[in-house]
Amino acid sequence: MALGAAGKVERWGVFDLALNGPAAGNPFVDVRIGARFRYRSRAVDVDGFYDGAGIYRVRFMPDEIGEWSYTTSSNVAALDGRTGSFEAAAPSPDNHGPVRVRYTTHFAYDDGTPYVPIGTTCYAWTHQGDRMEEQTLATLRAAPFNKMRMCVFPKSYTYNANEPVYYPFERDPAGKNDLARFNPAFFQHLEKRIRDLAALGIQADLILFHPYDRWGYAAMPPEANDRYLRYTVARLAAYRNVWWSLANEWDLVKTKNVADWDRFFRIVEESDPYQHLRSIHHSVVMYDHAKPWVTHVSIQGSDLEKSREYVAQYRKPVIYDECKYEGNLPQRWGNISAQELVRRFWLGTVSGAYVGHGETYLDPNDVLWWSKGGLLHGESPQRIGFLRKILETAPAEGLNSLSTYYLGAGQAGRYYLFYFDVNQPAEYTFDLANGPYHADIVDPWEMTISSVPGTFSGKFTMKLPGKPFLAVRFEKVD
Repeated sequence: MALGAAGKVERWGVFDLALNGPAAGNPFVDVRIGARFRYRSRAVDVDGFYDGAGIYRVRFMPDEIGEWSYTTSSNVAALDGRTGSFEAAAPSPDNHGPVRVRYTTHFAYDDGTPYVPIGTTCYAWTHQGDRMEEQTLATLRAAPFNKMRMCVFPKSYTYNANEPVYYPFERDPAGKNDLARFNPAFFQHLEKRIRDLAALGIQADLILFHPYDRWGYAAMPPEANDRYLRYTVARLAAYRNVWWSLANEWDLVKTKNVADWDRFFRIVEESDPYQHLRSIHHSVVMYDHAKPWVTHVSIQGSDLEKSREYVAQYRKPVIYDECKYEGNLPQRWGNISAQELVRRFWLGTVSGAYVGHGETYLDPNDVLWWSKGGLLHGESPQRIGFLRKILETAPAEGLNSLSTYYLGAGQAGRYYLFYFDVNQPAEYTFDLANGPYHADIVDPWEMTISSVPGTFSGKFTMKLPGKPFLAVRFEKVD
């Protein structure tokens, strides 16, 4: 994802305007800069930011092909009233724009291309140094994931004892934060990794706050929280692969209350001219996902049977971002089997929801994928990739849960996907209108698809292998 500063930038790329200005005093607080971008009769206002060393930037993501013009505004004369223009060109083949909510409970890119979130979690991967971060990117290159949950702030928790390479704020020799002065190097590094993910087709689901902290970031005063949010959105919103997750386990951040989280959502919503996706993740107490600034439901839980209930209740996309992790930790959240994680992916899928991956295998150097990245060791990723291929060849409108005896989802009269979970019937009677249909027996663990001879319509009984954890897919024959 290249940054254009003059001439042409592709649609949904990044136009990066850099201006020289004052470095004295505290530019992070004293100087305001922004710009109004115009395309024909449209005007889009964008906040800028101070990037250190006397450099001020305004970043913009054009969503239309053609000529855009801009005029800056600032409380500093040298930065005020600067004008210019640039051309937004056609996007490259792998650039489909930001991800949006489509068909009420599903997703698509801005150009209409369907998007099926197959996510993973690497909370602190950008805080491990270049060598391990590059290893993580190499692993992702061969993995099936197209979304990454990741923290902006570093993390302090079990298996997370190392100091980060960069800190988000300036610090004195004793480690005290100056919460009014950001560290541009920290954010420049984060931006680089967001661009790296974009090059791999991966959405960066950025967690803005979390409770696992020893540096003071979870207990900042309100004005510092608000300033951090506005600065982060100004820097990162122009990247098309950004999502905003207000928190990991918001209910464990004891220094903040519901009114604070409501305010944070409003700040992000009002500061982001592109309206990237917004969610919040819980430990025990769920935030009210019905609030209008929440675009989709992010869930921690292993009760996949409630997926249908959540989809029906909120009428928004539902993602089980954390349903426990494949691994062997002593903690019960980190030691489910690969088979069980794959099962949970399928349970969520045939309930009209989506599910996220995580891996937590013990390592002598505490390099666990769920936090630091590095290498994947488990057996679930390739099987999750098998499911992804099935979903990406399903109807573009997504799979909606169906009122059927066994769990099933699809588009009625066109496509059906049934999952038998732990049950192992030797035969089953289906009733499908608008046939005929072609049928496949799908084995999610063995990653096989076996065609069933003939076509099917109406009410019929099908012989089945009598084996648990199988699925049956029906596709309309044209």
